[in-house]
Amino acid sequence: MVSDIEAIRASEQGGAAAPELGVAILGAGFAGLCMAIKLLESGRRDFVVFEKAAGLGGTWRDNTYPGCACDVPSHLYSFSFDQSAEWSRTYAPQPEILAYLKRVAARHGVERHIRYETAITSMVWDDAARLWRLATDDGRRFTAAAVVSAVGALHIPKKPAIPGLDSFDGPAFHTARWRHDVDLTGRRVAVIGTGASAIQVIPAVAERASHLTVFQRSPPWVLPRHDRAVSAMSRWLYRHVPGMLAIRRFVQYWRAESVALGLVYKPKLMGMGQKASAAFKEREITDPDLRLKLNPFYTLGCKRVLLSDEFYAAMTRPNVSLVTDGIREVRPHAVVTDDGREHPCDAIVLATGFEPFNPSLGIDIRGRHGRRLADDWRDGPEGFRGVAVTGYPNYFTLMGPNSGLGHNSIVFMIEAQVRYVMQCLGWIASGRLLEVEVRAEAQRAFNDDITRRFERTVWRDTPGSAWQLPCRSWYVDARGRNTTLWPGMSWGYWLAMRTADPADYVAPAPSVAASTIASAGRPAA
Repeated sequence: MVSDIEAIRASEQGGAAAPELGVAILGAGFAGLCMAIKLLESGRRDFVVFEKAAGLGGTWRDNTYPGCACDVPSHLYSFSFDQSAEWSRTYAPQPEILAYLKRVAARHGVERHIRYETAITSMVWDDAARLWRLATDDGRRFTAAAVVSAVGALHIPKKPAIPGLDSFDGPAFHTARWRHDVDLTGRRVAVIGTGASAIQVIPAVAERASHLTVFQRSPPWVLPRHDRAVSAMSRWLYRHVPGMLAIRRFVQYWRAESVALGLVYKPKLMGMGQKASAAFKEREITDPDLRLKLNPFYTLGCKRVLLSDEFYAAMTRPNVSLVTDGIREVRPHAVVTDDGREHPCDAIVLATGFEPFNPSLGIDIRGRHGRRLADDWRDGPEGFRGVAVTGYPNYFTLMGPNSGLGHNSIVFMIEAQVRYVMQCLGWIASGRLLEVEVRAEAQRAFNDDITRRFERTVWRDTPGSAWQLPCRSWYVDARGRNTTLWPGMSWGYWLAMRTADPADYVAPAPSVAASTIASAGRPAA
C-alpha cells in the first residue's frame, strides 16, 4: 500500500494506476486532522486526506463573514493533545481558529498527507476484493481498505426556496460563501435569518450599512457571551506554569457540561436560562414591541442556544429594522413579505444555515451488494454510536448521526470517536476482522435506546405543557426522530466510546484478497 501522498503523485505523473491506500480520510477540518494525527502517532503512513478545497480548516476555512467566531470557549474548542496558550479572546475569532489548525497540521506533519482540490464524488464497496473504490470529480480513481468520513456535520449551505431570489439584481450570498469583493458600506442590506451565523454577522453589518433589514422566522434564545480579551499575563501563565492550561480547560468543560442537566434530564431547569435571557433582553432593549418580536416561543435548548454580547444592542440601532412577516418573494430591488410590503435592498445576506449531516448529499456512497446510502438515509441518517453504518463495511463517520452536542465542544466528541475508530482500524490491520461492519441488530438496539432517551429531553417533539413549550427544530428528521444530537452528557459518550467491542460487528469468513489487504495495512515499522 501507499506509504504517503508522494507515491500517489509519482504514480499520476508516470501514468500508472494509483496505489492502494490503507485509509482514505475525507475532509481536512478538525475531524480529518485529528484522524490523521492519530494514525501518524500509531506509526501508520498508508493514508491520504482528500480535501475538496485548496486549503485545510473545514468550516473555519469556509466561514469568513464579519464577526465570525466560535461560541465555545477557546481553550475547550481545541485538541486536548495540542492546546494553545495564545488565544487572544475567551471566544476565538475565525482567523485565530484557522491559524491554530494550520499550526497543528504543520507541527504533526499532516500536510504531506493531504491531497488538496480533490473532491471524492463516489465510493463503491467491492465485495469480492473487500475494499473501497473511490472516484474524484476529475475522473481519478483510488482504492482503500477503509474510509473515514470527516466531511463535517454542517458544511453544505442551505439556500432557501424563495421565489424570485435568482432574479435579484444585487449581490445575494450565503454567510458561508461571503463575498469579500462586495462593500456593504452605505448600502441597504437584507439579512435573512436570526440563527447562529446571523447574530454574529448582524452587528458587524449594522455598523456599515445605511439600513439593515433583518427577516426573522423564529426568534432565538440569546444569552450574553461575556467575551473578553485574554490578558498578556494569563497567556504568560498558560505558557510557563505547568497545569494552568489543563485547569482552565477543566473548568470550562464542566461549566459547559452542567448545562446538559437541563437539556437531557430535567427540562424544567432550562427555566433559569430563560429568565437570564429575558433579563438580558430587557436590559438591552427598551422598546416593548421589539422585545415582543424577539421573544422565543419554545423552551430554551430546543433549538441552538445562541451567545452574543452585541446582537440585542444591534437590533436597537436606528438603521436596523426587524421584520417578522414571512417572505413571499424577492424582486430585483426588494424583498416582499406576505403582507405585500416591499422592503428595498441593495444586497441580500442569506444566514439560513446548513443542510443537516448527510455525507450522501455530496458523495454517491454504495455499500454491500450495491445498496446506496442516499436511499438508506432518505428519511434521515441512522448509524451506530455516530461512527458506523450497517451495510457499509470499513466505513466510519466522524460527527455522524446522534453525536452532535447542544452544550459542549464537538472537538471533545471527535477525539472520542477517533480513539474508537483507531481500534476498529487496528482489527483490520491485524487481520482480527477483515471487514468491520456493524451488525444490524446492534445498530437497531442503539437507535431504539436513543429514541427512548430523547423522551425525557428538552428536544422531544412535545405539543407543549405548562412547563415546556412546543419543540420543533431542524434536529428532527422526516420520521420525527432527532438524528443529530447525543441525548446525554458528553462524558457519558466518552465513556461509551472508550472500548470498541468486536461483538457489535459482523465477522465474515477470510479470503485471499482480504488477507492481502490486512497484511499490507499493518503499521510501518
